[in-house]
Amino acid sequence: MVEVQNYTTPLIVQRADPFIYKHTDGYYYFTASVPAYNLIEIRRAKTLNGLANAAPRTIWRKHPDGSGPMSQLIWAPELHFINGKWFIYFAASHTKEFDYNGMFQHRMYCIECDNADPMRDESDWFEHGQIKTPLDTFSLDATVFEAQNKLYYVWAQKDPAIKGNSNIYIAEMANPWTLKTKPVLLTKPEYDWETKIFWVNEGPAILHRNGHFFLTYSASATDENYAMGMLTVPDDVNLLDPNQWSKSKTPVFKSNMPIHQFGPGHNSFTIAEDGQTDILVYHCRNYTNIKGDPLYDPNRHTVVQPFNWNENGTPNFGNPVPYNYK
Repeated sequence: MVEVQNYTTPLIVQRADPFIYKHTDGYYYFTASVPAYNLIEIRRAKTLNGLANAAPRTIWRKHPDGSGPMSQLIWAPELHFINGKWFIYFAASHTKEFDYNGMFQHRMYCIECDNADPMRDESDWFEHGQIKTPLDTFSLDATVFEAQNKLYYVWAQKDPAIKGNSNIYIAEMANPWTLKTKPVLLTKPEYDWETKIFWVNEGPAILHRNGHFFLTYSASATDENYAMGMLTVPDDVNLLDPNQWSKSKTPVFKSNMPIHQFGPGHNSFTIAEDGQTDILVYHCRNYTNIKGDPLYDPNRHTVVQPFNWNENGTPNFGNPVPYNYK
């Protein structure tokens, strides 16, 4: 059993879609959606608890209103270190209006920093522009991972031919901002718990352990119905073969009603200070009475908690933990 460390819960308030990366310099780097959806910030600390009081540094700001792509609704940045350079993947729109499907109009973008310190200055970051896929539709929540000496891109996107808001796809990359292969559909909303209010599969995250890749994702509306699912694949097979991936029929992490932790999801993974204990990073609310669109409610807070492993080598995330701050 994992000994639960004394992590402050919530760790960081009003930060949704949290992403934490522990770099070789010993720092934890944190980024997430800010409530105003208008910029990308990074903070860092030597400990996970230290992130709570670390000063955020803005490294990129949205383009001026009305100026086209990347000018509205900056969502879900992720910070990755690839071949000695820093990359941030995020989604942005040119408008806050919905399209004919009643959906936002986001596309996916990438920025790069060649400096060893990604927090030094905004001018160190430059834009690669949109990461294009064959479908020019609503897309978001990109993540990347390396396997078999290849770089893979995993993201959520709307296919007009498939019912729902978004499915999850994978492709190999030619470089960190360009796809090399055609997208492969890995999962679409199909189970009851994935289709509460909205038919959604989004927010993929990759965990590599025990000879397998585990791909977690979030499903349903972003209120108390939000929950995490999981796909599993051996790490020595063709990752672009969807038949190699198996999908859990039930959520692997969901609301903990008795302690008022609602809608956990859009997770990432990191490692504890001991270098061994796996940590689940996610956002959660502590109430269900949301006024208006849940996406504009700022109180999705970042939570970190250790998790266990089952005897069959799969992760056991347990349940959302209660608040412990005073």
